[in-house]
Parts: sequence; structure tokens; C-alpha cells
Amino acid sequence: MFLSELMAVGAASCIALSAMFISELNGRVGLFRLTRWQMSAAFLMNAAVATALGGWSSLGGTQLMQLAASGLFGIVIASTTYFAAIYTAGPRVTALLFALTSPFALALGYLVFGETITARQGLGVALVLAGVALAVGQPRGRGTKAESLVVPAPEGAPRPKARWGAGPGWAGIGLGVVTAMGQALGNLFARPAMAAGVEPFAAMAVRSGLAAAFFLALMAFPFARRDTAPATARNVATAVTSAFFGTVLGMALLMAALAGGDVGVVSTLSSMAPVAILPMVWLRTRVAPSPAAWIGAMVAILGTALISLR
Repeated sequence: MFLSELMAVGAASCIALSAMFISELNGRVGLFRLTRWQMSAAFLMNAAVATALGGWSSLGGTQLMQLAASGLFGIVIASTTYFAAIYTAGPRVTALLFALTSPFALALGYLVFGETITARQGLGVALVLAGVALAVGQPRGRGTKAESLVVPAPEGAPRPKARWGAGPGWAGIGLGVVTAMGQALGNLFARPAMAAGVEPFAAMAVRSGLAAAFFLALMAFPFARRDTAPATARNVATAVTSAFFGTVLGMALLMAALAGGDVGVVSTLSSMAPVAILPMVWLRTRVAPSPAAWIGAMVAILGTALISLR
């Protein structure tokens, strides 16, 4: 396997590992506090790298507006629902629902840019939907151990409901779908900025910085301050580690892979988080994923390949 393909698989693994760290905070850190920690840490790390690489000079006024819109949908909205989905449905189901980003992006490209959709891509959309339905739509009551933590959640954080092998409920599915749509919209707005040559770390610093400012401003409202539990060093370190693997290292590997590899191949391999996360959840819970979980994840990745590959 070539270096670009290895980096794309590494990006998918980093995204999956980030989701596992977030799931460890379920019941210990409220949703809005988690978003503040995550976005602040992501901004500081991306800004430091962008400064070291001289990436700020690649930004112009038009690109800032495009990245601001991208940050609104892809970070402010999608990250919030992503964390809530992990808290509600668990990391495995959330990673699988995230695969819906590819069909949503295809549909938006058709509606906004007039891009054509081939029969092969249409089949890919059907396979993604089938894979998600197969892995997520399992009967309730068959799991024996929780996929995510089951200790009482602090006020302001959704209570964990999903169980391994059991359906995650409409709330978790809805949050995952909103995450995928938000990510697709974020990619849509970021596309022209990145095509104009904006340095990736500078772009991510703008997106995460605006999100951090938004979530810090939310502290003016009582609902965003309900989590009054002490901010322990362990919880802060877990949140920062998740941001490092997901937003910094994962994104760096993805951008490096795109710079030297085929876009379709890299996009497909980097979407393998639903498969990469299965052994991680298996190690964490000591409960083997069901056959439907493996098959559904692989069918979804096959569908993504049909959409992305040229």
C-alpha cells in the first residue's frame, strides 16, 4: 500500500480513536463544557502549527467568509450533534452514521454545483443506506453490555441509552444524521477556500477558533453552565487528547494524503472509521461486535467507494 493510502487509513483510525476518548467522558463532562474544551484545544493546536508553517498568509477575506460558513455547519452544529450522538448512541453507531456524509455531499454537489450523479454513484448511495440500516436497525434487547458508560450523566448532558447490539433509538439516529448533514455542508463551503490554496492548519484554526468563540459566548446563558462538576485533570486531558487525534492529527494525515494521493481513493479509505472503531469498542467493552455490525460497516464503506472513486 502506498504512503498516501496508509495516511488515509491512519486518518480514519485517528477519527475512530477520538470518538472512543469522547465516549469515555460520557457521564463525567456535560455536552457544552466538552465542546468548549474540544474547540479551544483544537484552535490552539491548529493555530500553533499554522503559525510555524506560515499558513496565515494564505487566507484572504473571501476565504475567511467561506471558512466561517464552513465552521458554522461543520463545527458548531456538526460537532455538537456529534458529541451528543456519541453520548446517546455510542461511538460505534455514531461513526457508522457519519458515513452518511458522502451521500449528503453528493446530493449537495448536485443541487448547488450542478454536478452529475452516475448510476454507479446512485448504487453507492443505496449501499451506504443499506449498510447503516443493517448495522443500526438491530432489534432491541439483545445486548449484554453497554457500549458506552452508564453512570448517571451530569446535568446538561444526554443520558446514555444505547446498548451493544441494541437499537440506539431515534434520538441517537437523528443526532448522527444531523452530524453527517452538517459535515457535508461544512465541506461544501470549505471546498472553494481549500481550492484557492488555503493552508489546511490555518483553515482548521479559523473554523475551530470561531467555534470556540461561539461556545465560550454561550456561557452567558444558564443552560450552557449547568455542568458544575469539578473540571478534573483527567477529564480535561481526555478531551484534549480527543481533539488532538480527531481534529489535529487526523486532519493532518487526511490533508497529507490528499496532497499526494488520488482523491477518490483517499476519500474512501479515510471514511473507514466505522470499521476501524469496531475492534476498539471490542477491546473497551470486551463484547464482540455482532456480524451485522461488521457487515453493515463494510457495506457502507463499499458504497462510499462507489460514490468517491472515479
